[in-house]
Amino acid sequence: MWSTLLHNNTMWVLLSTAILGIAAGVIGCLAYWKKQNLMSDALSHAALPGVVIAFFIIGEKNLLLLVIGAAASALFGALLIQWITGSSRITEDTAMGMVLSVFYGVGVMLLSIANRSAGGNQSGLDSFIYGQAAAMVRSDVVTMMVLAGIVIFIVFIGFKEWKLYLFDASFAKGIGMSIRGMNALYTLILVTTIVIGIQAVGVILMAAMLIIPAVSARYWTHSFRSMILLSATFGGISGAVGSWISSTGSGLPTGPFIVVASAAFFIISLLFGKEKGIIVGYIQFKVQQRNSSELLAIKDGDAS
Repeated sequence: MWSTLLHNNTMWVLLSTAILGIAAGVIGCLAYWKKQNLMSDALSHAALPGVVIAFFIIGEKNLLLLVIGAAASALFGALLIQWITGSSRITEDTAMGMVLSVFYGVGVMLLSIANRSAGGNQSGLDSFIYGQAAAMVRSDVVTMMVLAGIVIFIVFIGFKEWKLYLFDASFAKGIGMSIRGMNALYTLILVTTIVIGIQAVGVILMAAMLIIPAVSARYWTHSFRSMILLSATFGGISGAVGSWISSTGSGLPTGPFIVVASAAFFIISLLFGKEKGIIVGYIQFKVQQRNSSELLAIKDGDAS
């Protein structure tokens, strides 16, 4: 087993996807409380044209430069969503859906052109659709780990500020915190998390990596701090497990396996989570029902 893990940098890939999962779990909690889960889906799809355009410009697959192109495209998509929402009667979720589908359509079109160009079909750009962590080289892994580490550091170093920003924006503004600046920082770290993960997970499934761990963690706690820690744990384990399963076969896409691993955590949380888990809730209901019956029987006995 260990020889398999250490072969072809697989251990480094597992570590990078684990750190990516941690970052996605942390940022997913912010998106959850901002009620912008669809935003992560829209921006992940909006990143695809930037990847291909960057490839056209540099002519090679350099992850850092492709990430810069993806970030520029995703940020443009975010600005476009804000502009459409602010200058028309179109609601935010409709604007997100429009940007998602249009940008993704343009990205697929450009990708098909790139694959027909000289050397394009050997570039590995198709891995950005469904993800292929095994295709990453050492420099890709280092880039991903560094950027994910920066995102995690930004959230934890400003934990109190993020808590005020999400739950009491009026008070935060009253004490001098810049809400516009926090919005810009939130968008920046959200985009960064998305673009560094699209090669490993893919643009289609990157949103699931942000959303599912946060929702799963919500079934276990009411505490924001505990939710972030749990979501990071779920995301990190899912990233490592999904990447390891993908590495055991040839050409297996990483994203679907990571999402399946995340879904397993969600199902367990849905059933057994102590905060409104289905089975736990049913057991609690039955216990309360039995206690009520016993209390009623005691009262009836006293009355007689």
